[in-house]
Amino acid sequence: MRETLERIAIDAGKAILQVYETADFNVEMKADDSPLTRADLASHAVIVSALEQAYPDIPILSEEGELPDFTVRAQWKQYFLIDPLDGTKEFIARNGEFTVNIALIDQGVPVVGVVHVPVLDVTYSGALLKEDQGAWRTRAGVKEPIGVRRCEKPLESLTVVASRRHGSEALDVLLSTLRARLPEVALANMGSSLKLCLVASGEADFYPRLAPTSEWDTAAAHAVVLAAGGDVVDTEFASLRYNGKAPILNPHFLVLGDPSLDWQALITP
Repeated sequence: MRETLERIAIDAGKAILQVYETADFNVEMKADDSPLTRADLASHAVIVSALEQAYPDIPILSEEGELPDFTVRAQWKQYFLIDPLDGTKEFIARNGEFTVNIALIDQGVPVVGVVHVPVLDVTYSGALLKEDQGAWRTRAGVKEPIGVRRCEKPLESLTVVASRRHGSEALDVLLSTLRARLPEVALANMGSSLKLCLVASGEADFYPRLAPTSEWDTAAAHAVVLAAGGDVVDTEFASLRYNGKAPILNPHFLVLGDPSLDWQALITP
């Protein structure tokens, strides 16, 4: 399945790039004031069509599709959760930091995930299935295994990745706490689900998200992080779960590269 989802995500990325290379994206604003472009819809069409053909018995939940009532969704044991174009604002800004996200959710856990970066032609994937386990990154046609970075003890430094567009006072407090306790805290800013992928690939150690996100924003990259040996938890350090409530919003969460660290002690003021 992981390889099938990779191919579907790459095809969706090609549809996005066809729009990206034009002058007019046909930008509209949705009810939640988030932007929608022709590229979002083109990617959605490619992914849904391919998933329905390959896996006709598995429901699909897409950011650009209808949101079924929770009484319906609550019956799903497995389903695909997709964000056809994560980082639409980055797409409009033409900075390349946008992705295609496809995840398989099983009993609330993302067990397969693919994150494709169309502009870079880079694909991150991860799986937690009996027949397929591990995390990979494919770039320039070369696939290599990836894993989170294990921190040295005693801890001297951390690389923290943060949203390019969604800072908060809570994030500033957390960063101040880290800087008071460690000799070095490096900060990198990035758009879309790439932030989670940087943790999964060992290029960053920590991603605190203390601002709103929806479940389709995180599910695919969450699967990659888990398969790479990391974890994604809420601010009470409980594992982030999916499809357990009517609102499709995530709580604030933390992406942890090295779960063996006492993160709670490290970040609590």
